[in-house]
Amino acid sequence: MLRLAGARLLGDRDYPAVHAVLAADPVASCMVSARVEVTGLDPWRLGGELWAADHRAARSGRLAGLCFSGPNLIPLRGNSSALRSFADRALRKQRICSSLVGPAEQVLGLWDELEPEWGPAREIRGDQPLMATDRQPAVAPDAFVRPVRPDELERYLPAAIAMFIEEVGVDPRAGDGGASYRARVAELISGGRAFARFEGGEVVFKAEIGALSRTVGQIQGVWVHPDRRGHGLGTAGTAAVVSRLVNGMGRTASLYVNSFNAPALAAYRRLGFSQVGRYATVLF
Repeated sequence: MLRLAGARLLGDRDYPAVHAVLAADPVASCMVSARVEVTGLDPWRLGGELWAADHRAARSGRLAGLCFSGPNLIPLRGNSSALRSFADRALRKQRICSSLVGPAEQVLGLWDELEPEWGPAREIRGDQPLMATDRQPAVAPDAFVRPVRPDELERYLPAAIAMFIEEVGVDPRAGDGGASYRARVAELISGGRAFARFEGGEVVFKAEIGALSRTVGQIQGVWVHPDRRGHGLGTAGTAAVVSRLVNGMGRTASLYVNSFNAPALAAYRRLGFSQVGRYATVLF
């Protein structure tokens, strides 16, 4: 089979072409845009690498394929040839990412290339509706949901850990005792991007804005205490975060959810979210 010359590492001089790809689908590219807008394309500052599909695309000023390689591997654009070039580059060194995530067609196509050497995956979530809204939520926001203060980290962290275990299926404290996850949660709190409702000093609802670009905020980690589920706390709490994004920050609110999670899908639709794409996630 004829192979491409290989994926090329992008640098700051490629920013106009990268920006054009990211701007073409700001909701799907939010996770990458949030990094690029702050740091540029230098890998050290970016915390990862951005790859173009091949040299010819770079010379033309247009990128036929684009992939971010860091804590997650995020293919944003590319046909089968581009995905093969990304796989070739990824396989040159040991896997460091914890997941593949992004537009479903690219993620599942890239996984087809990587699975013979990286597989089997711990879990494949192949159908995750990507949803967005740029309007005030149709459900009244919970007035008791507010940004978490830095001095509340110790009270917030157990809920964040419980959410992670429930959603991802692994304990974020494994490996380093939770130091890296704690640092990430503390960063979200210090940035005003972690929200909770406290009752008696305990978190009963939480959510975060995991990625925040100039135009889109991606909501993640929505969680309700098991004893309080089924009473509307999740819907009203998420409405509070949506309102903060849309009205307070002037962004489109987005999130993605597993297609089999019918209650969550119904709740997000009641809030005013509509599906704008499809994500997939491969977990290691």
